[in-house]
Amino acid sequence: MKILNWLLIIAGICGLIGVRALEDTLFYDPFLGYFHEANKHIEFPAFEWGKLIGGHLFRFVLNLLFSCLIIHGLFKNKQWTLQGAVMIIVVFAITLPIYLYCIHDKFEIGYLFSFYMRRFVIQPLIILLIVPMFYYRKQMMDKEER
Repeated sequence: MKILNWLLIIAGICGLIGVRALEDTLFYDPFLGYFHEANKHIEFPAFEWGKLIGGHLFRFVLNLLFSCLIIHGLFKNKQWTLQGAVMIIVVFAITLPIYLYCIHDKFEIGYLFSFYMRRFVIQPLIILLIVPMFYYRKQMMDKEER
C-alpha cells in the first residue's frame, strides 16, 4: 500500500510540474509574456475575457486534481483530501475575482499586487500551507492516541 501512496504523490508532483512546464501550450494566457518581462511599462496585452477565464479555470482544475493526489497520498484520509480541496477552491474563489479586477483596471491597482494575485490564481501555492497544517494535525492526533 505504501507504494501506491508514493505513486500518488509522485504523480501529483509530476502533474503540477507538467502543468507549469506546458503552460505556454495548454492554456490561453496572454499575460505570461507580460509578467515574464518583469517590466511594468510594457504594453498591456490584448486578450479575450472568455478564453482567459476558461484557461484559468482549466488550469485550476488540473492543479486541484494533482494537489488532491498529493494530499491523499500523504495522509490517506478522504475527509482531509476533501477539506484540502475545499480550501484550495475557497482561495481560488477569492483570488480569481480580485485578479480579474486587476486586469480590468489594467494593473493600475499595482503591478506587484496584480503579479501576486495572479500567482495565487495560476499556481497551487495553498498546498504549501495545507500539507504542513495536515501534518501537524496528524501529529496531534497521534499524540492524543498515546
